[in-house]
Amino acid sequence: MAFVSLLLQKFVSLLPFVVPAASNNLSAMETKEAAIPDTKPSSNQCNIRRGGYRATTFIFVLAGLENMGFVANMVSLVLYFMNVMYFDLSGSATTLTNFMGATFLLSLLGGFISDTYLNRLTTCLIFGFVELLGLMVLTIQAHYHKLQPDKCDKLPCIKGGQALLFYISLCLYAVGAGGVRGSVPALGGDQFDPKDPKQKKSLASYFNWLLLSITVGATLGVTIIVNVSTKKGWDLGFLICLLTAFVGFVVVAFGKPFYRIQEPGDSPIIRIAQVVVVAFRNRSLPFTKTADELYEINEKETSYDDEIIQHTNQFRCLDKAAILPRDSNPDPWKVCTVTQVEEVKILTRMFPILASTIIMNTCLAQLQTFSIQQGNIMDLHLGSFKVPPPTIPVIPLVFMSVLIPIYEFVFVPFARKITKHPAGITQLQRVGVGLVISAISMAVAAIVEVKRRNRAIKDPFNPISLFWLSYQYGIFGIADMFTLVGLLEFFYKEAPLRMKSLSTSFTWLSLSLGYFLSSVLVEIINSITKHLTKRKEGWLFGIDLNRNNLDLFYWFLAILSCLNFTNYLYWASWYKYKPDDADSDDQLKVMAASDGSAFNKEEATEDFEAKKNGAASPAHPESTKEKEDGQEE
Repeated sequence: MAFVSLLLQKFVSLLPFVVPAASNNLSAMETKEAAIPDTKPSSNQCNIRRGGYRATTFIFVLAGLENMGFVANMVSLVLYFMNVMYFDLSGSATTLTNFMGATFLLSLLGGFISDTYLNRLTTCLIFGFVELLGLMVLTIQAHYHKLQPDKCDKLPCIKGGQALLFYISLCLYAVGAGGVRGSVPALGGDQFDPKDPKQKKSLASYFNWLLLSITVGATLGVTIIVNVSTKKGWDLGFLICLLTAFVGFVVVAFGKPFYRIQEPGDSPIIRIAQVVVVAFRNRSLPFTKTADELYEINEKETSYDDEIIQHTNQFRCLDKAAILPRDSNPDPWKVCTVTQVEEVKILTRMFPILASTIIMNTCLAQLQTFSIQQGNIMDLHLGSFKVPPPTIPVIPLVFMSVLIPIYEFVFVPFARKITKHPAGITQLQRVGVGLVISAISMAVAAIVEVKRRNRAIKDPFNPISLFWLSYQYGIFGIADMFTLVGLLEFFYKEAPLRMKSLSTSFTWLSLSLGYFLSSVLVEIINSITKHLTKRKEGWLFGIDLNRNNLDLFYWFLAILSCLNFTNYLYWASWYKYKPDDADSDDQLKVMAASDGSAFNKEEATEDFEAKKNGAASPAHPESTKEKEDGQEE
């Protein structure tokens, strides 16, 4: 334990090099703004030695090492709760489900903080420290028997100070791991400039390699750490998780000189609230005839890192927030810019997509719980080696580790030639493919369960092999490969500039809601089906799977997944992608004109500047009117 404390002290000593003081941030930004020329350089010109895959290498290492322990605990903690903390079967499953749901839900906290108060690297390291504390407390409680409950007749047996220490460790672990997941994907995405065609392709590939890093780390964790935890001791398993995570955070801290750091901006919650409040106040105002009459700041007035989003026609009721009443001064709580209104529109359009992926994650939660219970009563032998049931998820992880490179090097180039899309197919198309495959996996799971139960009833001493579960796990692994990366890339690319981390966290929010829904769904199914069966017991009643109807539950999830896919198709076809920068075509015209005569170059530049100035704020209508009068004369 002294060794662990020394490691944590070394980790804390790294924070001053990563967490900049507020005054230094302010002076750095002022210097940056003063050095910005009239013509804004691209981000890759400003950070030519930063970003790219060299920077994301540190992030990939963190993703692999941190998930090595996290995924191992995700699949094995249910046994720790049952065999060490003496929870009953339902209590241990519910505790794990709530822990996982809370972890992914808290990713929103990490995303919000990294968008608003701290940069993504600082947020990652601070929450990483909290995660290490949680793992340290888990390790200590698993090592000392005095901190563990004694076995009793009435479960759960854990009470008093032991329960307090137990739940503190889980809370610290959930807060830390959730905050890390809310900041890391966006930190990696910031290393690529989406306006650069080459880096745009790299951004699409980045999320594939991020998933591969997670998958490889999880594969090692499920095979090595789970085996150590179940055979050598839980304290040793938790200690390995602690050390691998610590090394990952040290590595990502050392990568600071190579990162493009996106500084935090205004609070997303305040910006959203301003749009809603102003739109409600202006509800009686008539709509403008054209979008040009809506309030927007002049591009010359924007800072270097600001973003201008084009107007869209969806949710026109929100456009009233961008109407400046007569005789009013532009105030954030009286009028909002078109860009600010479009930010709220983007988030609103995202929610149906988010909601359409919750069912798939519910299926994932059910596979993680029921498949381990199935594996416990199946033939666990692979030759002379006995496979621990918690290592069953290694099957989809191996599938994904093989298929992700094939997808990146074979499918994407082939699809790119046909669709001309940088990622081969769009993010929503990729998510849709995953949803279809997940429905198939549930149907396969139902068929396998029928075979397992029939063999168990006819010949209880000769159960079928554990590896029959590889079919449902393998298919679902392919579905997860499509959906998880598609959602991460979708939420990152479509998000407003100042909401990248929060938006990317929506992927984990979908996982969180899926885990919480799985617990509720089991209770609902049991309460309904107990009135339909002859034994007056629900499909999932008790702990004897041979007496239950798990196959019918899987069929129910398969049908529900098909209905959910139909719902997803509607919202995916309705969704309007965020427009590209409207000035990009005009800038190309200016660049093209530079090869011609001086007169043509000057004329093209004047046209470009005139178009930009034409989007000036209606708060100064006099200048616009003077221009129009001059044209009439």
